[in-house]
Amino acid sequence: MNPANANAVVKNDDAPPVRISVWIWIRSQLFSTPLNALLTILSVWLLLATVPALVEWAFIKANISATSAQACRGTGGACWAFIYEKHRLILFGLYPYDEQWRPLIATCILLGVIVLSGFRYFWNLSLVLIWTIALIAVAVLMWGGVFGMKFVENSLWGGLPLTLILSTFGIAFAFPIGVLLALGRRSSMPAIKSICVVYIELIRGVPLISLLFMSAVMLPLFLPEGVSIDKLLRAQIAIIMFAAAYIAETIRGGLQAIPKGQFEGAESLGLNYWQMMRLIVLPQALKIVIPPLVGIFIAMFKDTSLVVVIGIFDLTQAAKAALTDQSWRGFSSELYIFIALIYFVFCFSMSKYSQSLEKRLSTGYKR
Repeated sequence: MNPANANAVVKNDDAPPVRISVWIWIRSQLFSTPLNALLTILSVWLLLATVPALVEWAFIKANISATSAQACRGTGGACWAFIYEKHRLILFGLYPYDEQWRPLIATCILLGVIVLSGFRYFWNLSLVLIWTIALIAVAVLMWGGVFGMKFVENSLWGGLPLTLILSTFGIAFAFPIGVLLALGRRSSMPAIKSICVVYIELIRGVPLISLLFMSAVMLPLFLPEGVSIDKLLRAQIAIIMFAAAYIAETIRGGLQAIPKGQFEGAESLGLNYWQMMRLIVLPQALKIVIPPLVGIFIAMFKDTSLVVVIGIFDLTQAAKAALTDQSWRGFSSELYIFIALIYFVFCFSMSKYSQSLEKRLSTGYKR
């Protein structure tokens, strides 16, 4: 044997994996140092002090069949009967009670096409047709006025359908605008670059709530007499403008991460600017920035709750309206837990999809 290889470790791929004892893992991971041991003990104590009480309140002593607030208060647990009693108001807001099957179907359609869009098989022109048909169906269901359905003004829309509409249209329109702004900020044309820089920095420098106030209060003052824009549309435009600025900066970061050789290679192939961006540069840049982009989409979905400040009945405002019933006062904890679970389900789904999309689009670029 060569002495140089005397101490070499022979790697056998067929060898069974080394199994580590549970006690060894606990000692090495949780009690490796005095500080880790202290933190482990404190964490276990905190869990033992809170989890049993929470389980008892939320499940063991919970009341799901009470018909009044008094019957709920006597159990000492959560009053989920309040959520059951007010779920239609929470989910659909002020939409006419007898017509609430329409926003329910519209919500299912929106969720269906969103899920469908996640499958790569549909990433072609057929998806545009599917979205067009779905959005027309949602508009017909929400507004009505045809096929024997009662017309419902969008001032009566609310709850989960309105939150989905604001976030879906916000993402759909803010994303392409953000791409154009990112390209414009990197443009060699001074006028285009200056406009994009001013827009991005101005919008990113103010909170969303200020844009919503401006769209609701100031914008009508600049419109010609007799011309008005619907309040819901103004709020949607404000959300799109706000999100587009953040998306632009995120995509610009992805563009800067692309090696210069990619641009030179595309130019050597005779591709013009738009062909280079569409076929070579943007696909790579967008793949890099999937995590921060999804973070912006999640934030946008949650930020739709801010439309409450201009009187739009989103999911959180509809939930607050449920608390105004004098016979069901005092159950705000159950209400906000229910709302939080709805937001969590949507946000967690977007997060998990982004992780699967990253793995699916992985092409060997490991950093």
